[in-house]
Amino acid sequence: MMRAAAAGVVLAAGLLLAACAAGPERLPADEPRAIATASDQTDVDRRAQVRLELASAYFGRGQLDTALDEVKQALAINPQSADAYGLRALIYGAMGESRLAEDSYRRALAINPRDGGLLHNQGWFYCQQNRQAEAQARFAEALAQPQYRDVARTQLARGICFGRDSRWTEAEGALMRAYELDPANPAVGINLAEVLYRRGELERARFYVGRLNDNPALVNAQTLWLAARIEHKAGRIQPARRLGDQLRSRHPQSPEAALYERGQFDD
Repeated sequence: MMRAAAAGVVLAAGLLLAACAAGPERLPADEPRAIATASDQTDVDRRAQVRLELASAYFGRGQLDTALDEVKQALAINPQSADAYGLRALIYGAMGESRLAEDSYRRALAINPRDGGLLHNQGWFYCQQNRQAEAQARFAEALAQPQYRDVARTQLARGICFGRDSRWTEAEGALMRAYELDPANPAVGINLAEVLYRRGELERARFYVGRLNDNPALVNAQTLWLAARIEHKAGRIQPARRLGDQLRSRHPQSPEAALYERGQFDD
């Protein structure tokens, strides 16, 4: 339905997006049931869905007040919509209304406790609140759902949250799994390279960030700065300087360029 951006392990937010919030995913209950099609929807379902789709679109454009109003109307039509409560939780989270967001997750999961997308999103919410044990528990629940499809994104989120807790070994394990599942995702690559750099695995870190810098569409201030830091830490001063000069030339106003100018390679 919608995706929210999340910062990397220790990375500048917004340059490479780790899409760590997902729309609620409906999973089958224990008893087999027929696949739902459009003809199964009631008029109430359709009206609520239209409001929910509008809310999702407004949320995606950052129009939070309007999105919230549409969710309220969807819930007025169908008060048992786990999707609506899940989207309301994301909106409240984006507004900084943590208590209201948590209440919305609680309501959504009371209706659909095995929704992997909801479990993932609540885990990411906890990670942002620095409630790391609760975050990892929710991610584990999401991954345990038999038909959960967004395993790569949840492993990415797990790795980011382990990194925020300086649990580098666990972070590497989760991010390697994400990389196996989604090697083309630049958010996975940059976070994995950052964790390897933090662990002192400089050759491996160089490999993964190098794959990003070899693709002109993926090169940015983050990737150049991480590559420069890797070279500097390895004692390769000239390559570090070349990368720093590229960073300064291409992204002169970036925070990373400012760090390079000050020689703050370890910040």
